[in-house]
Amino acid sequence: MIALIPTSIPDVMVVEPKRHGDARGFFSEVFRDDAFEKAGIAARFVQDNHSYSQPAGVLRGLHFQTEPSVQGKLVRVVRGAIKDVAVDIRQGSPTFGTHVAEVLTAANWRQLWVPPGFAHGFVTLEPDTEVIYKVTGYYDPAADKGLAFDDPALGIDWAMPHDRLTLSDKDRKHPALAALPAYFRYPERT
Repeated sequence: MIALIPTSIPDVMVVEPKRHGDARGFFSEVFRDDAFEKAGIAARFVQDNHSYSQPAGVLRGLHFQTEPSVQGKLVRVVRGAIKDVAVDIRQGSPTFGTHVAEVLTAANWRQLWVPPGFAHGFVTLEPDTEVIYKVTGYYDPAADKGLAFDDPALGIDWAMPHDRLTLSDKDRKHPALAALPAYFRYPERT
């Protein structure tokens, strides 16, 4: 059984898979296509990604891909903890420029569905954190874009001071929301 729970931005969903445990450990269905369909999400996943971050404070994002290679993402943590963020970048959306932030941990077993039209990023809250996410589009370097993690217009609390964050050089150079081209228009497919 998998529950999909709308967030403050209804297209972004918290996914709660049930774990069945006993003395051996547990079993969990972490994805069910029919549960997504019932929630109105037509997601066809084509690639699984796995990231490992050694220190706490690693920030990856905010990333998205444009046409023809847009990506929806189903994000989960298998070790450690993250603060996961999705920012609505769909021009004309009633929630344009706002974000959802969820803490995902190996212990709480929650996932986040981030549909196309959203910039996505996370910061690790614990050392040795591993994140696995399914995507609906293949990685395409030509379509790979980003949004400034520290844009004051977004008001994202990354759970630690910016000078304690570890980012790639690429992630330090993304444009602010006001400078971002209109890559997505509302309503978008989810």
